[in-house]
Amino acid sequence: VKTFSKATYLCSAVILCTGTYLKARCIYGDISNFTGPNGLQAANHLTDSLKKNGIEILRFKTGTPARIDRRSIDFTKMEEQFGDERVVPFSFSTDPEKVQINQVSCWLTYTNEKTHEIIRKNLDRSPLYSGMIEGTGPRYCPSIEDKVVKFSDKNRHQVFLEPEGLYTNEMYVGGMSSSLPEDVQHEMYHSVPGLENAKIVRNAYAIEYDCINPRQLRPSLEFKSIKGLFSGGQFNGSSGYEEAAAQGLIAGINAVHQIKGKEPLILDRSESYIGVLIDDLVTKENREPYRMMTSRAEYRLLLRQDNADIRLRKKGYEVGLISEEDYQRLITKERQIEEEIKRVENTNIGASREVQSLLEKKNSTVLKSGTTLGELIRRPELSYDELKEIDVARPKLPCDVTEQVNINIKYNGYIKRQLKQVEQFKKMESKKIPENIDYGEIRSLRIEAVQKLNLYRPENIGQASRISGVSPADISVLLVYLQGYHKQS
Repeated sequence: VKTFSKATYLCSAVILCTGTYLKARCIYGDISNFTGPNGLQAANHLTDSLKKNGIEILRFKTGTPARIDRRSIDFTKMEEQFGDERVVPFSFSTDPEKVQINQVSCWLTYTNEKTHEIIRKNLDRSPLYSGMIEGTGPRYCPSIEDKVVKFSDKNRHQVFLEPEGLYTNEMYVGGMSSSLPEDVQHEMYHSVPGLENAKIVRNAYAIEYDCINPRQLRPSLEFKSIKGLFSGGQFNGSSGYEEAAAQGLIAGINAVHQIKGKEPLILDRSESYIGVLIDDLVTKENREPYRMMTSRAEYRLLLRQDNADIRLRKKGYEVGLISEEDYQRLITKERQIEEEIKRVENTNIGASREVQSLLEKKNSTVLKSGTTLGELIRRPELSYDELKEIDVARPKLPCDVTEQVNINIKYNGYIKRQLKQVEQFKKMESKKIPENIDYGEIRSLRIEAVQKLNLYRPENIGQASRISGVSPADISVLLVYLQGYHKQS
């Protein structure tokens, strides 16, 4: 790696994670600064180097709202939005009791017709509509100008005032990102109830930046054309903090694995949202900043936040990111879940007065004959915890174990059905495609399929089937060809 100052770093693997800083340009009104976010320096020379190495570059855009001094806000005109009563930590390694801190409220207000009229009157001064901004913006978090234009039938839009931190008076005006000129921003924000006298600490602005077309990447996030060069974050054409962090994690793991001569860690669509995210990026046409949404995952019944440790902690342990202590805790948890499900499914409950009384209290049909605890848990109005009064042999278990017991029993039929779908998916993923295959040689493949397969170079049949323009008939032809190919080799 050679820097702009001519310093040289010799390395076996490199990870590019330029965020929104690559040839970044911050814009509001007719003001345009070639700078990164928060006045930090942009990376202005890397794009040319990447292009010289044959890497295709895209130009995307995102935006941010103004920051407002909380001391100048009239919260009496807003609806208070409270934090969770019980804080649930992001990590299974975090002691839940240690994060039970007082929550700082957010506040809800709304734009109105006056706000919208100010915006409509000044659209010709918006760089979004004047042609000054060339980059493609994110579909799922549009600017306030976009909302007013595209949803003209709506007479108001939600605005969330969110604290920037515990030790600052800055408030983030969620829902009102903009690239309108400074004077228009002042008029627009001051038209919102509660913000009439608001002091704007930092203006809203749009930011344009360079990123790559992610189809140039393997599922390991290594560039197909440059061995040892990995890529992560918004540089891959995604948008959002969680999406960026997930890719940085996988790129980091796989860069280390390559240096150590190990196989890359590739999470698939059936086991994680990271797998869905990366697979979508490397197999689908990316025309706008990509956001990860649950609706993009076909196996989302299995991809729940409550079972993330069961799905992924073993992989974390194998790559050295999970301690022995945490891994053993997981093994114990899995054993407790399995044993308790078995006990509940085999515990018979008679139609005693105590049982019937509980069922009546829960508006559940009384028993005509004996049944099992498992069958009662499957009733929509009942749960594992609600039956503790009649479960005399119930052991004392952690709440994360009892939660899994309840979910696995209650939704067992649906979960089994999805696991069968995953089996079929895994079969397709296991059918590897040789790297040097010439799709032009395969008879009966449609021209579009040949073009797309040559462009994306999928690593397996499953991946090939998800490429836009490759039909099920093309996949059948490819499978027949691969059978003959493997026999010859």
